Amino acid sequence: MRATADLCDAHDDALVLELRLSGYGGRRAFEGRVRTVRCFEDFGLTRRIVEEPGEGCVLVVDGGGSVACAIFGATMAEIAAKNGWSGLVFNGAIRDAVELAALDIGVKALGLHPRRGSKQGSGEADVAVQVGGVRIVPGQWLVADEDGVIVLPGKPL
Repeated sequence: MRATADLCDAHDDALVLELRLSGYGGRRAFEGRVRTVRCFEDFGLTRRIVEEPGEGCVLVVDGGGSVACAIFGATMAEIAAKNGWSGLVFNGAIRDAVELAALDIGVKALGLHPRRGSKQGSGEADVAVQVGGVRIVPGQWLVADEDGVIVLPGKPL
């Protein structure tokens, strides 16, 4: 996997998320084809998606930037890792930082909150989302490392 900085230098079409996301998963760098979820303070739909085969994809969850509750945690991360997801990026809060660090999956989020969100399952999957000033569409390629998160139209050569 190439570093986000090198990919930005090599690809004029690389879009950089303008968010201060922190890394929480055991996998510090990850990449894959994008799938998306749009939800607000609700983790039900995200759980249903990570229960599907991930096939090395990255799930981008637009939680509306809310840090009032967690929309992801260790139980869902274990499911996602077992199902072959490369990583997840959250425009929102998550929880279980210690447990997440021990799992072989990439996780980036705005921050942490100990209280979980709703599990009603509201929201939309596989739709265009706007995160960190970037329009992210299912099928694009996302690369994340310690320097940041970038989105490319397709898998870099």
